[in-house]
Amino acid sequence: MELALQFLKAFWEFTNSISLYLLLGLFLAGLLHEIFPDDFIKKHLGEKKLSSVFKAVLFGIPLPLCSCSVIPFISALKKKGANSGAVLAFTIATPITGVDSIFVTYGVFGWLFTVLRVVASTVIAVVAGVVGLFTLKWEEKVETSTCGCCGCSCSVPAEEKEKKFSPWGALRYGFKNILSDIAKPLLVGLIVGALITVLGENYLKTALSSSLFGYTAALLIAVPMYVCATSSIPIAASLILAGAPPGAAFLFLTAGPATNAVSIGVVKEALGKRATIVYLLTVIFGSLLFGLLIDYTFHYFSLNPRNFLRVEESRGVVSTISSIILISACIYHLLKRRN
Repeated sequence: MELALQFLKAFWEFTNSISLYLLLGLFLAGLLHEIFPDDFIKKHLGEKKLSSVFKAVLFGIPLPLCSCSVIPFISALKKKGANSGAVLAFTIATPITGVDSIFVTYGVFGWLFTVLRVVASTVIAVVAGVVGLFTLKWEEKVETSTCGCCGCSCSVPAEEKEKKFSPWGALRYGFKNILSDIAKPLLVGLIVGALITVLGENYLKTALSSSLFGYTAALLIAVPMYVCATSSIPIAASLILAGAPPGAAFLFLTAGPATNAVSIGVVKEALGKRATIVYLLTVIFGSLLFGLLIDYTFHYFSLNPRNFLRVEESRGVVSTISSIILISACIYHLLKRRN
């Protein structure tokens, strides 16, 4: 009974810490969709120049696409003539961050981890893009369907029609399209995060405090498991609350959204074997290096990572209402998908 109460408390604290920021992020993501048509992104990534890689990262970071729903963009970008480096950079940068997850990262971790997450996403994607730009050529592949890999809508937009800006369209895209895509992994992330917090505090604290165990656990969970950028946040926070080093949690924040077993196979089909190797090695080793750097920094300055978490902060009535709205909307989308 006590463990169940601890689980419910942890689940509610995680939900309360992300709900308001996620709702704001979803609306902003909808605005971005209304302001920038898909062809605006595609037509800037064709030239074989370093600038195309930086543009791919710049466009990819704010877009709220998961590691599966970004895949259909690859085929569209290839058809538009985008070079290999730009597409690889876009494939890595986009799932790790998104305007919604940036808001939520701040809500849970504060400004330091938020800035580091964006920086890590940028550096890892740029490195992979530069390598791809100068060393990779497209391997001819038969076009295959990439939808349905993670329950996302995964739809490649049809030829962009001229449209006018609409605030209602922004709300509809953010709270219907995006939230429908992330509802299941978000709830799973909240549940897993709460479970890790409870189990860590009661059974796994000593094991997780080991850097080797913490990093290994984070990597083994992050690479094959499907988590979107937003749903990775409560799991990463729970690792810190359970005693894992901050670098291990940051590794999960970075590697988790960028990879999963299904999307790895799809990337291989779309980009080829060599590009997939570059993709995986860059994400894994880049995440490890940033994680080790964070651990060294926290150790050098004697910082307590729990002091940076905002999960246990007391929240007002606005956060409570936002949590009720968020959970209700997620359940609605899950039930609607089953019908």
